[in-house]
Amino acid sequence: MLVSPWFDVGMMAVLGLAVGSFLNVVIHRLPLMLDAQWKNECAELSGQPVTPTEPFNLSVPRSRCPHCGHQIGWHENIPVLSYVFLRGKCSACAKPIALRYPIVELFTGLLFAYCGMQWGATATALAWSGFCASLLALALIDWDTTLLPDDITLPLLWAGLLAALLQWTPVALPAAVWGAIAGYVSLWLVYWAFKLVTGKEGMGFGDFKLFAALGAWFGWQALVPIILMASVLGAIVGIAMKFSSGLREGGYVPFGPFLAGAGLTALVFSPAAMLRAVGL
Repeated sequence: MLVSPWFDVGMMAVLGLAVGSFLNVVIHRLPLMLDAQWKNECAELSGQPVTPTEPFNLSVPRSRCPHCGHQIGWHENIPVLSYVFLRGKCSACAKPIALRYPIVELFTGLLFAYCGMQWGATATALAWSGFCASLLALALIDWDTTLLPDDITLPLLWAGLLAALLQWTPVALPAAVWGAIAGYVSLWLVYWAFKLVTGKEGMGFGDFKLFAALGAWFGWQALVPIILMASVLGAIVGIAMKFSSGLREGGYVPFGPFLAGAGLTALVFSPAAMLRAVGL
């Protein structure tokens, strides 16, 4: 008896929900881990003693309520369902749980389900699912902190080249390599041109690496539609936030979330379709 393709989709969706739960941990903890690491490195370079701290990483300590410190049990950590059963509140102090947690889990599940629908339960589907999870984590970390950690951007870049080598993507390896090179260099040039003209930094080096990763996954031919889509998304959101007085201090909006959004759009609709949508 053949297994229904919908079984693969369902399994990928369940996997996505679990990965989404983990992404919530990554999004919250990775910037804190990097901050602690940088402070320790600065202390060592300046000859100051490094203060010992309790272990803090992606697995330790266990998740707790930020309001009362209640340790979250396994039954309170089931993706989406626990949020529904708890009615969006901590079981100990009844303070609200951020809605973003189940949204991230649900969105990750939908992205994984899409990959399962396109490629079944295959290595290709898992590769693109990892691509989606990485972009989602990067988008939210950058939105919260204006950081695009090398811990995610660089593995994403190398994974794109490996996926091209193993033919898990429709991109030939030379196109993937040139895509990574062109993605990095193009934004590097924009950065320095903007800085020479204005004396200000218009973006961070993490944006170069993320664009290079997108070039590795989609090839150099996709860079123009991706950057156009990211710019349009950024302009729309930036204008909306300006009129709603939602801009943060300094009046800037991080570019990483829009690059990530353009990358996910390219996955679903293809870079060629993105160009046709803007009349090119």
